[in-house]
Order: sequence, then C-alpha cells, then structure tokens
Amino acid sequence: MSLKELRDLRTKLDRAINSYEDRRRREAMSAVEEAAKAHGFNLSELTSAKSRRGGTVAPKYVHPEDPNQTWTGRGRKPKWVQDALDQGKSLEDLGI
Repeated sequence: MSLKELRDLRTKLDRAINSYEDRRRREAMSAVEEAAKAHGFNLSELTSAKSRRGGTVAPKYVHPEDPNQTWTGRGRKPKWVQDALDQGKSLEDLGI
C-alpha cells in the first residue's frame, strides 16, 4: 500500500472507532436515563450541582473570646484554633 492509501485507511479507522465510541456513549446515556426514570427521577435532577451540595455544616468550635469566629472542624484549622492548641488547650475546650 502507498503512504496515501495507508493514511486514508487510518482516517477511515479513526472515524469507525469514533462512531463506535459515540454509539456506546449514547447507549450508556440512554440506559442511565431509563434507570433514573425507573426510580422516579429525571437525569438532570440527579446530576445537577444543587443535588450534590450537602448544604452548610454546623460549626463545632467557637473562639473563646469572640463568639462570631467559629469553625466546623473541616478543612484547615483557623489561626485562632491553632493558637489555642499551641497554648495547651484541646479542641474539646473550644467546642460549642
């Protein structure tokens, strides 16, 4: 085969592969939509950002001198929490 024929063959193969992948993707999406319907939902309800949000988390710790400063216990410790821990206090001492 010539170089041009090989390139044409590669182009046809790439198109066939992409077509096959697209068809499988559509079939999978259809199956997911049917499963959502079977459970009484539509797919957009299950995949929206709103449904993934867990809402707000109640604070677990409060600054001993400034009750407006709170921490949920998630993520990086605020400076005031770390300062209290460095002074020998425990998290239980800061608990709400």
